[in-house]
Amino acid sequence: MQNISKSFGSQSAVESMSLTIKDSSFVVLLGPTGAGKTTTLRLIAGLEKPDSGKVTIYGRDVTHETPAQRDVAMVFQQYSLYPHLSVRQNLAFPLKSPVLKTPKAQIEKKVDAVAEVLHISHKLDNKATELSGGEMQRVSIGRALVRDPAIYLMDEPLSSLDAKLRADLRLELKRLQSELGATVLYVTHDQIEAMTLATEVGVLNGGELVQFGTPREIYESPSSLYVATRLGLPRINTLPADLFPAAPSGARTLGLRPEHIAISEGTAADGQAARVTRVERLGDQTRLHLKLTGHKVITLADAHSTVKVGDALTIQLKDPLYFDRDGARVERGNK
Repeated sequence: MQNISKSFGSQSAVESMSLTIKDSSFVVLLGPTGAGKTTTLRLIAGLEKPDSGKVTIYGRDVTHETPAQRDVAMVFQQYSLYPHLSVRQNLAFPLKSPVLKTPKAQIEKKVDAVAEVLHISHKLDNKATELSGGEMQRVSIGRALVRDPAIYLMDEPLSSLDAKLRADLRLELKRLQSELGATVLYVTHDQIEAMTLATEVGVLNGGELVQFGTPREIYESPSSLYVATRLGLPRINTLPADLFPAAPSGARTLGLRPEHIAISEGTAADGQAARVTRVERLGDQTRLHLKLTGHKVITLADAHSTVKVGDALTIQLKDPLYFDRDGARVERGNK
């Protein structure tokens, strides 16, 4: 995408977006509702026309081509299956397009191969209406996989599933993408999906691509407070920068992820006193809710921690993040 912009009336959906997706990569666009995620997919697919800019695929300008000419496959949030057709017929349907002209024997071969990969071979003769939600979404993904397109576009395909199915299909999707060497652009508001699926993450805000990098880069070196809040559980703690000494010049906000907080029981001369207000024991970890000079802080402790509500702790900082008045990152070396 080169300087792509798209507005609907007075509402700007995508602002001068430039994005390069490498072959065989799994790129996730992350942002809240209204950030421009789905519009971006639709612009690449050809379902929307940009007001300016251009889209190229393998160097070919496809900006004015139809969706069928672009060689892309899209997976939607809803299953979009034909209920009166069997699983086999649903999977075969895209290959029967007049544009593709796929021979019958090749259709059968591709359908069988995709069904095996998705573990739905035993369901091929079932009607779509006889499937569970997870099976229907597998078929929906399979309809895209049979195409072998230049790029797969996925619009929050797992968001309507329950937590266990989402986790299972996340693993399946990553395995499939890796085994097939497929190029995927996936949009979501779910940071867990972004962290676990992506080779690169693009963070969107109001139609703008505000940062692009690996999940680790985005998490560890966010360019702004907005980006910092998009990744990480528990969510990053934000406090006044002057609450602790040695804040860099221009810093207004201190950002503390759980690993930026060292806690010790009792008091220490070089730390800030805090009190435990709530303890959540989650099995593999303990989540501590603290009160620090009137501010709420959430951090993590060992699963076997004996800390309890009312205990006094001392907080010390380890590699915190700082942001200026406008939320832009301030490097710690600034004086």
